[in-house]
Amino acid sequence: MPPPDSEDYRWFAEQLQPHEAMLRAWLKAQFHAAADIDDLVQEAYVRVLRARATGPITSPKAFLFATARNLALMQLRHRAVERTDSLAESDCSRILDEGSDVSGAVAHAEELQLLTQAIQSLPTRCRQILTLRKIYGMSQKDVAARLGISEHTVEAQGTIGLRKLAAYFEQIERGSRSPRE
Repeated sequence: MPPPDSEDYRWFAEQLQPHEAMLRAWLKAQFHAAADIDDLVQEAYVRVLRARATGPITSPKAFLFATARNLALMQLRHRAVERTDSLAESDCSRILDEGSDVSGAVAHAEELQLLTQAIQSLPTRCRQILTLRKIYGMSQKDVAARLGISEHTVEAQGTIGLRKLAAYFEQIERGSRSPRE
């Protein structure tokens, strides 16, 4: 925070601080999975003030919100990478454990690979919706807001995706090597 008698402090108090409540509400609505809204707001303030030090900012409110959005997305991406890393570590520990069932671990890995292939075979929109709903556990309303589509479209595309996955696995069970044939 700049010293109270500086030009930066006045600019902060006039251009950024009045938008704090709206920014917090918006971050909570858009990124409810974000760990700490306080940290996001604080870091956004710091980055906007640093950017202002390099040159004028024509739309401080828009710049503040865009900065906060980018920070929240970066935080979510970082968490996704951490989850993937920890999942990989736990899977490796199970495989490397001499007491574990090697055939079970291999079967699990094959099932995971098959599921990944099935999801990747879906049309883009179905894949996005099923991933957000089933893997990330987002509500239908949140998925609609995130993708900029109606809740009805989320429901319809989710149903289509699930049917296509069922058909994919049905073809696998029948012994077809390639479910797309």
